[in-house]
Amino acid sequence: MDVPADEPTEPTGADPVPLTEPADGVPPVVADASALRRAASALAGAEGPVAVDTERASGYRYSQRAYLVQLRRQGAGTWLVDPIALGGRLDPLVEALDGTEWVLHAASQDLPCLAELGLRPSALFDTELAGRLAGFERVALGTLVERLLGYRLEKGHGAADWSRRPLPADWLNYAALDVELLVELRDVLEQELKRQGKLAWALEEFEAARTAPLPRPRSEPWRRTSGIHRIRNPRQLAAVRSLWEARDAIARERDIAPGRVLPDSALVEAAVRNPADEAALLALPVFRGRAQRRVVGVWLGALQRAAALPRSELPETSQQHDGPPPANRWADKDPAAAARLTAARAALTAVAQAHTLPVENLLLPDLVRRTCWQPPADTSPEGVAAALREGGARDWQVQLTAEVLSGALTSDS
Repeated sequence: MDVPADEPTEPTGADPVPLTEPADGVPPVVADASALRRAASALAGAEGPVAVDTERASGYRYSQRAYLVQLRRQGAGTWLVDPIALGGRLDPLVEALDGTEWVLHAASQDLPCLAELGLRPSALFDTELAGRLAGFERVALGTLVERLLGYRLEKGHGAADWSRRPLPADWLNYAALDVELLVELRDVLEQELKRQGKLAWALEEFEAARTAPLPRPRSEPWRRTSGIHRIRNPRQLAAVRSLWEARDAIARERDIAPGRVLPDSALVEAAVRNPADEAALLALPVFRGRAQRRVVGVWLGALQRAAALPRSELPETSQQHDGPPPANRWADKDPAAAARLTAARAALTAVAQAHTLPVENLLLPDLVRRTCWQPPADTSPEGVAAALREGGARDWQVQLTAEVLSGALTSDS
């Protein structure tokens, strides 16, 4: 039976082959200048796209730096580069990779820490994004490799503390496997996208990901403290903010994940209890430990600073947004906007389903909300198309959505 052009090819049904180690074995870690030059020479002399991945220490370290960079290219094999041992100086590698296409999985997670090392792709193929555009419901690397290539990858160390030295052998094995089949996966996904007529769309998305600016720092990041929804008192919110800022300063200085300095639950508990002195603070859960006793003055000082703030400097009970309010409040604030959003979501969902796309990849939800909350003066398809482009939508997205979105904005429903 023929497969419709806009639906992903089904797997063969054969049992996947376990892939527990790289075909050529695990290479030694590149940790000195001479080894780096050899790696750069091998990669520069090879051909085809370069598979790239990184390992970070999220949850353990404050920074999001790369603690290992994995690279693989046909004719060069796999190289595991330790940027920490090399002092972050990867100039030979930067030169060797110039002008090459990089293949990454979920590139937006890796590109910032690679850019810190001076590594920026000239062209990009993102296998996770390709899988989404091709209509696959599950796009984890292991899932796509199993479905499309018939191999089951050895997994299990992605959330490890990659700042640890020396790196254990089984971790390095895992890291090498992450790039072992990445180029092969790229090739299969490219053919699938061609078959569905979506390759041009994907290329626009890859270029947008490659050239995307670094995310702007969040305003009031302390509001993301877990459990803060329990607090509505401005003075207590000020205490959470002050404790969060003190914890962040310690975490940054020590390069430790903030949650390992003091958990969010402790910040909220201290803000609610408002201990009067060190003894009362040390009586609270978490603060009783030896580590917290050493810095109890820091936490008490943060609470005292919050308590001394004039009312004019206390935070608002809810965060101020530069865009529209949460969608669940639209019906009360602006019923007409709520109706526009409902119509737009229904229309875009229909388009996404017709093309076997996730609706969030068809058009960013934030852009949809902004457009519905404050429509452009010209709500014709041409006017909506211009507004979408100004909001960052790619050409293929505009072509698929401008007309239906125009209809939703002018609907009387």
